[in-house]
Amino acid sequence: MAELIPGGITTSTLTAIAKKTNTYIIAGLVEIEVDQVYNSAVVTGPKGYIGKYRKLHLFDTEKDCFQQGNLPLQVFDIAGAKVGVMICFDWRFPETARTLALMGADLIAHPSNLVLTHCPQAMITRCLENRVFAITADRFGTENRFEGEEPLNFIGQSQVVDPNGNILIRASMTDEEVHVVQLDLSLARNKSLNSRNHIFDDRRIDLYGPPE
Repeated sequence: MAELIPGGITTSTLTAIAKKTNTYIIAGLVEIEVDQVYNSAVVTGPKGYIGKYRKLHLFDTEKDCFQQGNLPLQVFDIAGAKVGVMICFDWRFPETARTLALMGADLIAHPSNLVLTHCPQAMITRCLENRVFAITADRFGTENRFEGEEPLNFIGQSQVVDPNGNILIRASMTDEEVHVVQLDLSLARNKSLNSRNHIFDDRRIDLYGPPE
């Protein structure tokens, strides 16, 4: 089921849709490169393929079939917005969102197949930590696994969260939904909490270094 990015049928189809509808699409799929397989996301738009991201943090049995992502985190310029991408379990590692925010991301696109219940609330914290928007597009329903294994139950609750931690929309756990949310990107570009506190300038990076 793995495909080339770009060049595979899914990337080509999404690009055709983006061109026809004058939109940008960020979507997850299984990528193959020579004999390596990655849990990846493609970024595409009206003018064609833009780029891709490979999931850095593999969850559970993903380690049996995927390689860890080997591309650096990247912020894409999409119609005037600075967009970072992370996938599913990357939410559990605050360094992911922080790195994208420090690179200038206004918003983080977060395609997911979530089974852990904490993510929707945790993404509120990621937005507060970094003053960014986050858009989590999640799956719902149940997937049967190999014989003898428990099925996976996906939690749904796709959502958009703003830099102040407000949930602008949260979908249900059980139904497919489509929503359009207008974002004021200036909120993400202002990292000041008040006249004396700046979310990045106030960091004590001189003391944060991990032990060697």
